[in-house]
Amino acid sequence: MFTVSRLDVAPVKGLALNHPDSVELTPTGVPENRRFFVVEENGKLVNGTKDSPFYLVRAETDPEGTRLALTFPGNRVIDEEVELGDPVVTTFWDRPVQGRPVIGPWADALSDLVGRYVRIVRAEEPGGGKDDSAVSILTDASLEKLAKESGEKSVDGRRFRMLVHVAGTKPHEEDSWIGREVAIGDALVRVTKNDARCRMTTRNPETGVKDFDTLKEIKAYRGLREGKSIDFGVYADVVTPGTIRVGDPVEPR
Repeated sequence: MFTVSRLDVAPVKGLALNHPDSVELTPTGVPENRRFFVVEENGKLVNGTKDSPFYLVRAETDPEGTRLALTFPGNRVIDEEVELGDPVVTTFWDRPVQGRPVIGPWADALSDLVGRYVRIVRAEEPGGGKDDSAVSILTDASLEKLAKESGEKSVDGRRFRMLVHVAGTKPHEEDSWIGREVAIGDALVRVTKNDARCRMTTRNPETGVKDFDTLKEIKAYRGLREGKSIDFGVYADVVTPGTIRVGDPVEPR
């Protein structure tokens, strides 16, 4: 039997991951996952492939995004109710994301950490800061395969920042689920496509320092899809919302 082995959620896109015991999956994903994101002074989306200090900050929020807590190195915590500014539009690679800047002390604290001015934006839609689809899935066996092929003892799955991790499969068995529905706990999703990886996965999930060339190693044994994409894991859309818990069964149909 396949089961959920871990859940990864980032209330602020690009910051450290949380690992809840359960999440509520809605039509747009987990509401508090990537509800917020960070932008430059000019409004451009901050790219996590370059800004390693963000990995040192952990965020917590509620499903409505009305409160935001950031824990910084040294255990400094900023935890306050969210006040919002005027609407803005941020470009996420090839799509516009509606949001509103968060007013308060979080921006100054993050700016001090990275050495330049940045600010936080709350997406208007719950989960609106996601990269692509509402759900991402990666199997533990795929991570074990990558470790074996690259000569590593293990590969930390947090590098890939996937919502659902699955135990009990064969390596890359999730690829065979594309085009199929998969029951995960109380929810049902439809797997739609492979997840093309980026340089963010080369960084240590604890420190943000580049320390393992995931892209080179995946490409070496998996090759390129259509001559350009380095795939690892899959994306899915929500068919039926529901609760997903660590230990829940995962059943491809």
